[in-house]
Amino acid sequence: MLQNLLKEVISLVAGKPAEEIVGLLDTQKYVNEFVIAKKLNLTINQARNILYKISDYGLVSSIRKKDKRKGWYTYFWKIEILKALEFLRENLLKKIDNAGHQIKSRETKRFYVCERCHIELSEENALISNFTCNECGSILTLKDNTKLIRDLRRNKEKLERDLKIVDEEIAKERGKENKKRGKEMRKEEKIRLKVVKLRKAKMKRLREASKKTKKPKIKKKRKKSREKARSSKKTKHKKKKVHKKPKKKKRAKKKRI
Repeated sequence: MLQNLLKEVISLVAGKPAEEIVGLLDTQKYVNEFVIAKKLNLTINQARNILYKISDYGLVSSIRKKDKRKGWYTYFWKIEILKALEFLRENLLKKIDNAGHQIKSRETKRFYVCERCHIELSEENALISNFTCNECGSILTLKDNTKLIRDLRRNKEKLERDLKIVDEEIAKERGKENKKRGKEMRKEEKIRLKVVKLRKAKMKRLREASKKTKKPKIKKKRKKSREKARSSKKTKHKKKKVHKKPKKKKRAKKKRI
């Protein structure tokens, strides 16, 4: 079912003969453009023209690699399934909308037809030409739109069924992409945690190495020097002892006779 839908997309973009390219591009890996040309029995320029037409709508992606010997670039291609399905969905919605407008027009308006020339005119144009055919001059007759309306409704129902199928395929592809993104995110998270773990281990080793290289003697010397400085400060602030002079003995006064 998916292949048929993709073929329909490619035929809309690049024509019916380009449908076979879907079988080559519908892979997870990118395909060499020379391989595509060989398998489709086309020249490299013809294959590239088809791929460029599809690429203009963003329905294929490509990468390029340089040939080490020859020096030129070779392109590798892959179809973008989700974008292709979304493109088909938009196209179907336009067709459904157009069919709806046609049904409404046929139900509300009257049309006249020339039975000999099979030329159809709206009521306004029929009035301008006095209900006569401009080609043969015969009188125009009112057209019965019941069969045409029935066909238009059937076509609209078919387009709506196709739209449901496309929506289902889009939902599947989105589910696949979400799973893929989830896996990639889990891988990235594992790598991040591993890097953090390695950094922590490295920091731990550096701390342990720095502890081993420290010299305890230097610390003691520093401590001693600090103690000496403190003791010297204390001695400076101490009061100097003052030596008092001995007191002179008072002489005994002689008594007068």
